[in-house]
Amino acid sequence: MVAVAYIMNATLVIPQLDRRSFWQDSSIFSDIFDELHFITTLQGNVRIVRELPKELELVPRARKHFTSWSSMGYYKEMMQLWNDHQVIHVAKSDSRLANNDLPLDIQRLRCRALYHALHFSPPIESLGKKLVDRLRMRSGKYIALHLRYEKDMLAFTGCTSGLTDAESEELRIMRENTKHWKVKDINSTEQRIGGFCPLTPKEVGIFLQAIGYPPSTLIYVASGEIYGGDARLSELMSFFPNLVFKEKLATKEELNAFAKHASQSAALDYIVSLESDVFVPSYSGNMARAVEGHRRFLGHRKTITPDRKGLVRLFDELESGQLRETSSFSDLVQQMHKNRQGAPRKRKGPSPGIKGKARFRTEESFYENPYPECICSSKVV
Repeated sequence: MVAVAYIMNATLVIPQLDRRSFWQDSSIFSDIFDELHFITTLQGNVRIVRELPKELELVPRARKHFTSWSSMGYYKEMMQLWNDHQVIHVAKSDSRLANNDLPLDIQRLRCRALYHALHFSPPIESLGKKLVDRLRMRSGKYIALHLRYEKDMLAFTGCTSGLTDAESEELRIMRENTKHWKVKDINSTEQRIGGFCPLTPKEVGIFLQAIGYPPSTLIYVASGEIYGGDARLSELMSFFPNLVFKEKLATKEELNAFAKHASQSAALDYIVSLESDVFVPSYSGNMARAVEGHRRFLGHRKTITPDRKGLVRLFDELESGQLRETSSFSDLVQQMHKNRQGAPRKRKGPSPGIKGKARFRTEESFYENPYPECICSSKVV
């Protein structure tokens, strides 16, 4: 939206955050981000104000759903809205701008907003750095595992492999009752085979073991409440008992300020994940993509992105006995992920064979990989 405001020569009002999601978080922008730093860092590019001026509060406004993945030309055309309105209320702001084929100055402005202007609020930054220091004191190095095995994600994706009938039904009811989730009937088996499900805690343990990490590896688990609780986590701990959560690293007093504020709690996980020696996301959601892109920007820090579709096939072969030797399984997993560890590479374009606007949905997100526009001195692989 910073880039859109720049293109449209508009003043950007600090956004109101979604409070209707599963997490019911009442946080405002300044609870999560350093608002003054955001405004001053971008003042040479875009004028930003904390709130709509009082004289404009009652004027008629255009409520606009900008088209997803739109080009610079689209927003130039949208400037005609200023002929009739002084205020444009953007109802949705995610994925409103194209990933590719934008002028270099626009792409670099997006990175300036992401990696320079957006700093977490001082309380979040302070505790996040303490958590990183405490992890370093324990082991020196650590893996940050973004374990997206949470109720909302499983319900949204329709993934029920390994769950009880009661759990599967609970997730189905949640999906049915969430109005803005359009797809209600989902075949869980097809989702899993297609690689569209988060890895389970057990699958993560098998995967990390196959990659070559020893049982003593220190793993920070970045997540909300794991669906199934300790029983599910025990499946991961059987492989890697040295698991750490922010609740174990920080005192109750330190975490009290973030209680019932999932976005602020996630910001702590973001900091610890960003600074980790290795980042492993179990699912390619918004946070995982943002962390991967940020780590690329900071020097292509090691990020192992599991090939979920390929892994499911290997997991099933291992389970059925088709792969009889653990070493053979490990060799296949390591080969499969040889080029999935965050090395420099250009952003992927649309999937072949897809035409029309649907192709934009298949492109790799700019926020997942801002190379080459925002990273000047890297060797391409």
